[in-house]
Amino acid sequence: MTEIDVKIDALVPAWLTLPDIAEQFGEVVTRVRQLVRDGQLIAVRRGENRALHVPAAFIDGDKIVKGLSGTLTLLRDDGFNDEEILEWLFTPDPTLPGTPAQALSENRGTEVKRRAQALAV
Repeated sequence: MTEIDVKIDALVPAWLTLPDIAEQFGEVVTRVRQLVRDGQLIAVRRGENRALHVPAAFIDGDKIVKGLSGTLTLLRDDGFNDEEILEWLFTPDPTLPGTPAQALSENRGTEVKRRAQALAV
């Protein structure tokens, strides 16, 4: 869990707090914290009270967006830190089109993972 850079913060269109996600999932906040610790979600400190926030694009109703956890693992294995991962996921890519985060939410995870794997080369 890191402090968020202003540039990265501006790339992410919407954020959810951990309690917001817990409510959507019908879980307790500690379960969401565990998802962050396990690397299935990225949470950053932002806002006046420096509360933990997760990009809203990572959540699909009552679950994590399909393919996100695997993509995060690939990027971390490639040496990316959380801020670099967020920048990559939320920077528009005209060849996708859209952002990798948007592609994941539109069930185009195979292409996103392929691109994440190519970064290691």
